[in-house]
This record gives sequence, C-alpha cells and structure tokens, in this order.
Amino acid sequence: IMNAKGTRDFTGEDALKREKIKNLLVRTFKTYGFEPAETPIVEYEEFVKGDNQNDEAISDIFRLKDKGKRDLALRYELTFQLKRISQNKKLPYKRYQIGEVFRDEPTSSNRFRQFTQCDIDIIGSSLKDDAEIIKLTSDILKQLNIKNEIFVNSRKLLNEILEKEKITDSKTKEMIIKEIDKLDKIPEKEVREALKKYKAENVLDIFKKPESFFKKYESYKEIEELKKFCSYFGVEFVFQPTLARGLSYYTGTVFEVKTKEFKESILGGGSYLVNGIQSTGISFGLERISQLAKIDLDNIKLVVIIVNVFFYLIKL
Repeated sequence: IMNAKGTRDFTGEDALKREKIKNLLVRTFKTYGFEPAETPIVEYEEFVKGDNQNDEAISDIFRLKDKGKRDLALRYELTFQLKRISQNKKLPYKRYQIGEVFRDEPTSSNRFRQFTQCDIDIIGSSLKDDAEIIKLTSDILKQLNIKNEIFVNSRKLLNEILEKEKITDSKTKEMIIKEIDKLDKIPEKEVREALKKYKAENVLDIFKKPESFFKKYESYKEIEELKKFCSYFGVEFVFQPTLARGLSYYTGTVFEVKTKEFKESILGGGSYLVNGIQSTGISFGLERISQLAKIDLDNIKLVVIIVNVFFYLIKL
C-alpha cells in the first residue's frame, strides 16, 4: 500500500530517533521557560490565510470542506494560530509546540507535504529575546552534534536600504526582497535579471559590500545590539545582509541556520507582530534535524525465552 505523495511512515530506529530528539527539544524548551501548547490541525480557511494571502506558503495550503459546506484548511505552520491562543496571556508569553503541518507543494528528498514543526515563540519580545532564541538554537544543535552556522539579518535594514535607493512602494519592496533572498540559492546573474523589471538590479552591488559599510544605516544598530546580547550568552552569528526568508510577516530580525551537509537551511525564524505585539520565534523541522542528528539510541533488546512447563496431576 503506497503512502500519499509527500508523506512517510516512521518505525523502528527512525521512530526511536525522532522520539529522542523531540524529548531533547521539549527538555531544552522548558529549561528556557517555554510552556506547551496544542492547537487544531483543521482551521477555517480565512483564518489560515490571515493577512498574508500573497505569500507563497499560503498558496500551498490544503483546502477542504466539511458536511456543512464550510471552507476549511489544514494548518501550514504553527505561528498563525498564536493570534488566537496568545490573547489575554500575561506577557511575555513563551510557548513551545510540536505538531504536524501540511503544504500542497512539490516534493523532493528533503521536502514533504506532511512534516513536523517544533516551534518556540515569545509574544512581547525584545532584542534580548532574539539573542536568547539564538542561544537556545545553538544549545540544541550542539546536543544533536550538528555542525552549523547561524546567519542573521534585519528586515528593517533591508527596507531602509531600498528606501534610500528611492524604492518606496511596499509591494515592490517585498518583491525585490524576495529576489535578493535567492542569492545564496541561484546565480547572481539570474537574480540581477529578475530585478530588472523593478529597475533595481543595481541594488545588488550594495549587498556585496563588507559589513562595516552597513554601519551607516540606522537599522544596523539593532544588529550591533543583538551581537552584544549574544556575546553575553556566549554565542555568535554571521551577519548576512541578503537574508530575508520567504514569509512576508517578518518585521525585524530574521534567523537562518545552515550546515554543509544540506543545500537548504535546516531551520529558521525571526521577529514579527502578533495582534500588533512585537514577537519572535524559530522553527525546527523534525525531518531535517533527524537526518542530521548524531545521537546514540537507547536500544534495549529483549529476548523472550518460552520454557515448556509440565504440570503433573497427582491423585491422592
């Protein structure tokens, strides 16, 4: 019996490994003061779409109808549900959640239609919380023996650079940022060609400048402050001025973690608004980190020996 495209079964050592990683994640999340949450897989379609209906991820949601003809959808991530569950919570509200998400998109060896996200988010956050999430991420990857580099940028900085270049229309800015974010995935020539339709191909020259060049931008001060907080936590990151991440709801810091063993990033996140409140978070994809994690499994093999026992009935 075939699995539905983009889905997998996990048994034996694969299932044991996933279970051990999830336990490790939960233990670390709790150590950093996050509390658990659970939310439905099925939601109203309008709630799933939210304010980000032009996002590529939104176009990939699985849609369905119930017997009452209501428009429903499977959740494509866990973040949008924070709009509901964070209401009336004491701030900062720190929650973690591990659950299945679904996207109706092309599949590959590293991309599935059903996968498990392990999220942490802080509603009511500051740059210090961004640094805490970077530190937590580093701690977990060390425990999993995954060699990595953490890359950081600011959406505020990207917007400021484009505005200084006289690109002020918000939709145009968003499209340009999406193209710039592809620089580590496709050749620069292709990105430059794509930017020509916005008359913005020359902005690429700015992003090739050394880090010291960006100090003249007001928004870079937040990168410097984040570096300071990270130094207190004993963790470092690499400033990558082209990093934007795909989702349009990011408003400030964006994070991405990469390893030489994977072409794609292994996890990512950033800061955004939840009901108008500054928030920050990061998401671990269980499938990807399970492939990369180097951990010992607690394999306890039991041998059951059945001994024939003869009962003798003695007549007294």
